Amino acid sequence: MGYIVEMGEIFLAGNYKREKLAFVKGAGTRLFTEDGEEYLDFTSGIAVCNLGHANSELKEVLETQAKLLWHTSNLYYTAPQAKLAKKLVELSFAEKVFFANSGAEAVEAALKLARRFAYENFGKDKNCFIALENSFHGRTFGALSVTGQPKYWEGFEPLVPGIIFVPPNDKKALKKVFNEKVCAIIIEPIQGEGGIYPLDKEFIELTKELCEKFNALLIFDEIQTGIGRTGKLFAYEHFEIEPDIMCLAKALANGLPLSAMLAKEKVMNSLKPGTHASTFGGNPLACAVALKVLEIIGNPSFLKEVSLKGKVLKEKIEKLNKEKPGIIKEVRGIGLLIGIEFNISANEIYNKFLEKKILVTQPKPNIIRLSPPLIINYREIDFFVETFKEIIYSIKS
Repeated sequence: MGYIVEMGEIFLAGNYKREKLAFVKGAGTRLFTEDGEEYLDFTSGIAVCNLGHANSELKEVLETQAKLLWHTSNLYYTAPQAKLAKKLVELSFAEKVFFANSGAEAVEAALKLARRFAYENFGKDKNCFIALENSFHGRTFGALSVTGQPKYWEGFEPLVPGIIFVPPNDKKALKKVFNEKVCAIIIEPIQGEGGIYPLDKEFIELTKELCEKFNALLIFDEIQTGIGRTGKLFAYEHFEIEPDIMCLAKALANGLPLSAMLAKEKVMNSLKPGTHASTFGGNPLACAVALKVLEIIGNPSFLKEVSLKGKVLKEKIEKLNKEKPGIIKEVRGIGLLIGIEFNISANEIYNKFLEKKILVTQPKPNIIRLSPPLIINYREIDFFVETFKEIIYSIKS
């Protein structure tokens, strides 16, 4: 155990199940430990470093901005923040942007906005939210309250009232609970922490239809799926449906703390001065980097490559499943957000990847999630699949 790990074990809170690894440097798709060992990163810091680690173009932007301005608070305007808001509006359905620092903060802002909009336009009784079972929206009380996994609630109840849960893709259940009291429904187009479960297009179309019928807002949580991860800049583009509100974070500034809540102007107008705020939200450093991120990832040819890489990776894993059937149950996902569900516990597979110095995540006991940097190359994809093949064939079935 290295010195950094030892120090962390002594002084850091024990709320994370950390591997006994300390990384001191990153470069592209690779991470390097304090002992100089090299790991291939198929996590991107949980779908954050979409342009890889220590990206040279982003470093240049960050260094330039660091010499100019770090923080002013949101009592004033700054050029990076205003430019980034304009860019996000140009690239999406939205007309207004609110900046914060994390995904949970973006979700909190969206929930508050939905209730405030309903309050101002339809009265105080229109205050219920619909959320999906198996969803994940964050750890703060509002975000936790719309997270449809009771294991995260233990010891923190009572949660925020007025939440109704329905099974994902269950159109009958959704129709049954939707009524005039609903102010909004919040969905992940692909449930990430839930195990990489894409929602059906028909189900998403129904959510939009019901929102329009009952004057409710449709909130897309794109914290994990946004910023090119699925081969589109935003995952809602796959479904040809525009939400009323969208939450972004994770990859927006490629690792710097930044999140955004986007909405149509008529909706965002409900956030009047004094109704919501963030001291650090939209700070100049993160916004400057995010502008460059959008410039690179927003390029159609870049997004086309993400789609192609995701297709190649998924097809190679499915081919491996045909060669060695019985271990893999299903391969799911869009673009470079892929979930592999196993017929057995994924613990041994996860640990074998770690032994072979490949980083993956395990959102559920029998599921491995792949979310490599979007700059991953085909040689690295082949290396991953060959390693995965070795692991699969080493397992006694």
